[in-house]
Amino acid sequence: MSRTGEAAQTPYIKPLIDSISAVPRAAFVGFRSRFDYARDMPHVPDLPPHLLGLDPALGRHIIDLHIWAVRQGLRGAAVEALFDGFCQHLVVIGVPLWRGFVGMRTLHPQWGGYGYTWRRDLNAISQDRFERGSGTNPDWQVSPFNYLINQSQLPDASGVASLRRHLVGPAAQLDFPVLKGLAAAGATDYFAQFLRFGAEGDPSRGSGSAYSFATDRPDGFADNDLILLRAVLPVVSLAIMAQAGHVIAGSLLEAYLGGDAGRRVHAGAVERGTVETIQAVLWYADIRGFTAIADAAPGPVLVELLDAVFETLTAALRQRDGQVLKFLGDGMLAIFPSSHATRDETCRRALDSAIEAMASLTALNQARHAAGKPIATVDLALHIGEVLYGNVGAVDRLDFTVIGPAVNEVARIEALCEPLGRSLLVSAEFAEAMSEQHRLEPLGRHELRGVRQAREIYGLVLGSAP
Repeated sequence: MSRTGEAAQTPYIKPLIDSISAVPRAAFVGFRSRFDYARDMPHVPDLPPHLLGLDPALGRHIIDLHIWAVRQGLRGAAVEALFDGFCQHLVVIGVPLWRGFVGMRTLHPQWGGYGYTWRRDLNAISQDRFERGSGTNPDWQVSPFNYLINQSQLPDASGVASLRRHLVGPAAQLDFPVLKGLAAAGATDYFAQFLRFGAEGDPSRGSGSAYSFATDRPDGFADNDLILLRAVLPVVSLAIMAQAGHVIAGSLLEAYLGGDAGRRVHAGAVERGTVETIQAVLWYADIRGFTAIADAAPGPVLVELLDAVFETLTAALRQRDGQVLKFLGDGMLAIFPSSHATRDETCRRALDSAIEAMASLTALNQARHAAGKPIATVDLALHIGEVLYGNVGAVDRLDFTVIGPAVNEVARIEALCEPLGRSLLVSAEFAEAMSEQHRLEPLGRHELRGVRQAREIYGLVLGSAP
């Protein structure tokens, strides 16, 4: 390597090496790794001669962990596996880690963030998810992480903030409630750091990573332990940021397109006009008389009503593998993918979902009426048939949806609910696919707008369901 090349490395490594002495090799009797670290840890060539006199052990650990973290990021390692592996690496190289935590915000309509806690005594990692809005929780307001995030926003912080607290002895400083709990559990020392993603905290990548590390060694962390953590957490955060962006993108696609459609798009199904023919049960629901409701209710009240109705309908689908494709103003289109062999079972699941949804809507309307809130009557239709499933739209604005005559027909069947005095109707094709036909009764042949021939329509046997 040229002298220019060596000099280029020196500003990166030398300041770390200058401050180190021997790295402690604390023994953890009985600890057994679940990873083959001899295989995973990269081989690093000998350090340049001008660094050998500066006790390269710590520098070598830092370089090893940098390379390992970069490789994990390139492999797309999940955050849980990455942090689990990182904590175990720390223990193997002698850091007296008892408990580690990493948490980050996420971009999801339901969840505000998630975290992972690693414990040496259990040799295991556990996950927690935090609901959106939990940042206003009183416990969060008095937490070290809230303090660090605020500190990271100061002009000279560059998006990074850290703190260290001794938990025992004359230097103990238990100025956050969580520290008292850790001390009571046997922890002696605590280090935490927050690293922001992006100049302002990019929410599409998780905003930033918050870490905490606690030890139960009587004399706490050594200086070299903290030098190591400060040196490697930025590259670990880079690997986490890459994975967080991937997870957030997938979660948002599923939230806005539906579970199956979102996963397909995230996996690369993005070419316009790419569709496949599938057989599916089609579920179409619509609020009866919505125009009159919208005219009478203020905008925020109307949105709250729609949210309540759509959540009630969707809740009945989740446990039976129904996929919501889209909300259409006051309407909702969902599918139950099927095959010839599973037609009967799929139709049964769809019918059970519809019955549950209607019963839940009745309970919802009773509660809303008692509270003086507007209520909604929902009409619902079920149909089965072949549809084209995939990407349709303009070159720069696509929709992943279903199209075909069966989609039009289910919407036309739903329009018959009010004139027939029923809240739930099904097609003849749906009824024929079910073995439990005793649950249905014929309502005669009816014209469907835009459909050439009249169709036989069925409803639930009166007295047994909506």
